[in-house]
Amino acid sequence: MRQRPALFFLILVACMVHCVQEKTGQSDKKHRPNVILILTDDQGWGDLSMHGNKRLSTPVIDDMASRGAYFDRFYVSPLCAPTRASLLTGRYYLRTGVSWVSKGLENLNSDEVTLAEIFKAQGYRTGCFGKWHNGAHFPQHPNRQGFDEFIGFCAGHWNNYFSTTLERNGAPYPTEGYITDVLTAEAIRFIEKNKEREFFCYVPFNAPHGPFQVPDRYFDKYKEAGFNDKDAAVYGMCENIDDNLGKIRSKIDELGLTENTIIIFISDNGPNGKRYNGGMRGVKGSIHEGGVRVPCIIRWPGRVSPKVISHIAGHIDVLPTLVSMCNLDPPETLPLDGEDISDLILKPGGSMPDRLFFTKKSAESIVPDGAARDRRYRLVIERGDTMLFDMRSDPGQEIDIASAKAGITQSMALAYRDWFKDVMPDFRSDAEIRIGFEDEHSVYLPAHEAEFSGEIHYMEGHGWAHDWLVNWISKSDSVFWEVAVEESTKYRLDLLYCCAEENLGSELSVRCNGQTSDSEITMAYDPEYIPSPDRVKRIEVYEKKWAKLSLGELLIPGGSQQIVLKAKSIPNKMVGEIKGLMLTRTI
Repeated sequence: MRQRPALFFLILVACMVHCVQEKTGQSDKKHRPNVILILTDDQGWGDLSMHGNKRLSTPVIDDMASRGAYFDRFYVSPLCAPTRASLLTGRYYLRTGVSWVSKGLENLNSDEVTLAEIFKAQGYRTGCFGKWHNGAHFPQHPNRQGFDEFIGFCAGHWNNYFSTTLERNGAPYPTEGYITDVLTAEAIRFIEKNKEREFFCYVPFNAPHGPFQVPDRYFDKYKEAGFNDKDAAVYGMCENIDDNLGKIRSKIDELGLTENTIIIFISDNGPNGKRYNGGMRGVKGSIHEGGVRVPCIIRWPGRVSPKVISHIAGHIDVLPTLVSMCNLDPPETLPLDGEDISDLILKPGGSMPDRLFFTKKSAESIVPDGAARDRRYRLVIERGDTMLFDMRSDPGQEIDIASAKAGITQSMALAYRDWFKDVMPDFRSDAEIRIGFEDEHSVYLPAHEAEFSGEIHYMEGHGWAHDWLVNWISKSDSVFWEVAVEESTKYRLDLLYCCAEENLGSELSVRCNGQTSDSEITMAYDPEYIPSPDRVKRIEVYEKKWAKLSLGELLIPGGSQQIVLKAKSIPNKMVGEIKGLMLTRTI
């Protein structure tokens, strides 16, 4: 009986603590911080004023770096889609099925486990606002890779940045205003909506990637400072990003979430052109230092003290590090390449063993060109040459010391080749278009993912996103898509096309697995390009609207199939321009 008052007291204290935790949101579960991951597109290391670019203004990002953890040697891949794949999975991109930026080679294998899937499985709300670039079709779509909400676009670039139609969870989403401002507003809306629970907010801005479009007030500022049109646009886009990052940070402060929110800022590769980059060699697409070294800043007031971290780190480390920093249960993933570097971020004097960080531009198996980087040296294997640079004494990579440091060169080259042999057997591209899923309403087969024959070619030439097919002049030519069908599905097929009046009358046939449906182009549609406020002439195709030609219905059986377009007759000069094929489920 004498123990009862003490027991009662302990129970009372426990109840009071529980009530306080529930009221203040300080239970163990609530100790898991929110995460906002900002990724910019083609913003090089030198595109920040804190890196010595005195003619550029990025005060918000500079302030984040001065108050948070700043990685001085942070590395990514040379191109957009590979970096995104590694960032989301914690694995070198060659393991994930990604090998390029278009024609389905940007697709993340659907069995990869993403950051969004990890956070979602542990109770977080997940949102992606911006450029996805890891697959547009059903299994690789952001909503199928862990994101509750997606607003943005799936391709490698977008055609217009002002009042454009984006995508929202698979449906067209008209917007008003400049695209970076729009994406920021959507991210803030998501944050406000989920302020009472944990959230993971991924904001992969598409700026300063081309086309080079930016509001006048930003462009005019840098033109008046003496920059050419392209650099004025790029720097204007960077300053606009900085302003929008300020809006996100202010909203977090306003909502009282500052000390429970990790904000990370990273770029996806080196600069998209030659401009100030701290004297480093290489730009976007290069395996030299300037092509892959980018800013990485982590802000978490109250938990992360101001510091500069000189250890080698990179995109593959973000996933395991966030799992640790957010106190998540260890997730089941495919084998990771990245390391948990949270000690470097959170602990004074945190350290880790030195390591090599590997870089490869694309997945060609015959030519193992690439690079390896440790805290002092960069090894580069390029076009049959093996080079070594001392990055401490020669940060611009002007003096090849491979012969003088033969032992180091051989050791790093062997390590790179061992790594290359290790990752390449894992490579399997999910470039084949997968369709026929039960909860899939429609599928768009774009021209840039088609195969074709004869004199047909791309309008622009590269076959990047949004490109289309022209010069279909022979009945012997064809356009076809390889698809993998999950289960037999009946689709209505609509061709997106343009055709001048003088070319009307071509009769087209669509075929699959012995079935055929025919239709004739009887309606002329040849619009002008949609006005694009580019500051410099773009490389990519411009944007225009397309007509629809109904090609009837086909039952497409399960398994690997070809959907083939043939011309039964071409009475005039050519068929017309082919943008893509829309498949809409009918049963």
